[in-house]
This record gives sequence, C-alpha cells and structure tokens, in this order.
Amino acid sequence: MKPADRSSAPPGLAADRAAALALTPVSRETAERLDRYVALLEAWQAKTNLVAPSTLPQLWTRHIADSLQLLALKPDAKIWIDLGSGGGFPGVVLACALTEAPGAQIHLVERIAKKAAFLREAIRVTAAPGVVHLSEIEDIVEKWTGRVDCITARALAPLHQLIGFVEPLVNKGTTALFLKGQDVEAELTESTKYWNIRHKLHPSRTGGQGWIVEIDQIARRS
Repeated sequence: MKPADRSSAPPGLAADRAAALALTPVSRETAERLDRYVALLEAWQAKTNLVAPSTLPQLWTRHIADSLQLLALKPDAKIWIDLGSGGGFPGVVLACALTEAPGAQIHLVERIAKKAAFLREAIRVTAAPGVVHLSEIEDIVEKWTGRVDCITARALAPLHQLIGFVEPLVNKGTTALFLKGQDVEAELTESTKYWNIRHKLHPSRTGGQGWIVEIDQIARRS
C-alpha cells in the first residue's frame, strides 16, 4: 500500500508529527506505517470515538510518541499483550514499530466490538504483527498459557485494578508497563492497600506530568 502523503497535512499536525518522531525516533518504514494508521484513525474518528477529540491536534505527541517510549524500557521484548486497546494506544503503535523484529507479536485485547473492528483494520492496513482478541480482560489473562514478555495498559483503569488483572502473568515473569498521569503517587498509595509490588517509576518522555509504572513482582496483601 502506498504510504500516506503527509505533505498536505495541516501545518500544526505536521509539526506535531515531527516533534513526536524527534522524541521517539523510528525507521522510515515504521513512520510510513504510522502514517497509514493515523489516516485510518482520523477516518474512523468521525463515526467512532477512539480518542478524545481535544487531543487530535497533538495526536502524534499525545498518543503515538507516548506509546513508542515503552520500547526503550523493554527493548528486547517480542511478545506483548495490550489490555483495553481501544484506539490502538499503545498496542497498534508498538506493532508498527516491531514489524521488522523477528518473532514479534502484539496481542490487542478489546471488549467493545466496534473498537475491535477498528483494531483489525489498523493491523491490516499497516501489515503489523498484531492479533486482536474481542474479549474481556480476565478471560484472556486467566487462560493465557504462552510466553509474554510485556503487558501494557493506557487509560484503562485505576492502578490497583490493573495490578489485579496482570498478577497471573507478572508472577510468571512478565513485566507490566502502565502509562499513568499526574495522580500516579495517589494510585500507588491506594494500591498498597491490596498489593505488595516491586516497581519503578519512569517520567514520560513526552512531557507534561505523565509517568510509566513498571512492575515485575506482585503479591496480594493478606
């Protein structure tokens, strides 16, 4: 498929794209796949609410670069699960970036059929290594038997709930990476009521007050 022509993109969006790719550089081929994904998202956004409309002018920095930054934290990860993929952040973005990585596979879990249909189309038009699961999160995680290097979630649920979702996989060696906002410390405090976790906090490379919570050990509090 011919790459999307960004030369006719509005100046603001083109500048935002350039800023995002400066923050999180990718290959030319990956950038072209992301262009196709963005064009598809813009077309579907008119009929399906995939992202907050107010964030569309900063789609590349607010959503794409925010997703791409996870790769630097787990550069050797090949098998990923993205919970509540919605509009494809970070799942489809990661799939686009890992297309040339041998053995890479991104599993996108989404319970809403209309959004799952969008995700399937995004994987098709980008030819990225993604598999879409129309399913409740608990059903996927509890039945998963294969290897998973990393499990992600963005704008899905409070941290203590996310920890409960991923506990079975993290305790088998999977790393969890959760994209969170300015209230991360309050969410961590709330989580200690239910869980003992080993975690690291990484400041977001996209600015603002965003954080990434990395968790590699979970124990339920008695």
